[in-house]
Amino acid sequence: MIATDTQTVGDMVVEDFARATVFEKHQIDYCCNGRRTLQEVCEEKGLSLVDLTAELEQVRRSPDADDTGAWSKAPLAKLAKHIVDRHHTYLRTALPSIAEKLEKVGNAHRDSHGPMLAKLAHAFRGLASELMQHMQKEEMVLFPAIDRLEEARTQGAPTPPAPGGTLNNPIRMMEHEHDDAGAALKAMREATSDYTLPPDACVTFGALYSQLEELETDLHHHIHLENNILFPRAAELEEQAAG
Repeated sequence: MIATDTQTVGDMVVEDFARATVFEKHQIDYCCNGRRTLQEVCEEKGLSLVDLTAELEQVRRSPDADDTGAWSKAPLAKLAKHIVDRHHTYLRTALPSIAEKLEKVGNAHRDSHGPMLAKLAHAFRGLASELMQHMQKEEMVLFPAIDRLEEARTQGAPTPPAPGGTLNNPIRMMEHEHDDAGAALKAMREATSDYTLPPDACVTFGALYSQLEELETDLHHHIHLENNILFPRAAELEEQAAG
């Protein structure tokens, strides 16, 4: 039974990852703004709480590799490695591919769709640039710090120093950058009228929109794993270590 007035949408997806498909369908943010209740989300979106709850209760648990019910109990080092191997690797391939298609579509359709494509390109380039830096900071600073903390707690060793004195500092920075990513995704949807292809769209135009929607879904899953599972668990572990 879903507690619509107390359980957050982020926790609902942690409990059963299949629910992410329902939230994606209704464009409900369960990652960056996952701390809202279902009732709050319905009021904001003008959705029926009864209908949305019924829809969520009908979905079955997904066997997807991002099944967050399992990740909520897995070692933090294993979860961090999964994020790098799956989501960071995906981004390092997808972002250059999207950039190339965006340039081709811009050159081919500048006369008929120039202003829209310019807005899309501006939002995407800002997102891509920040994501590349974001991943490097996680891989070089935050994730290794989480690994060291977990290993020390497992071995009963002294707590290693955290970057900035506490993990909460880099975590807050990463969460802020996640918010920026969410804003960029929203700007791209608005620029493209929810990725509605114009009548004169070529094959590359369609491939571009398809890949951008795939990017959006992957980022939602990626940020959900960090904001709603990895970061809270790491902060709790650090608090326990502090006594």
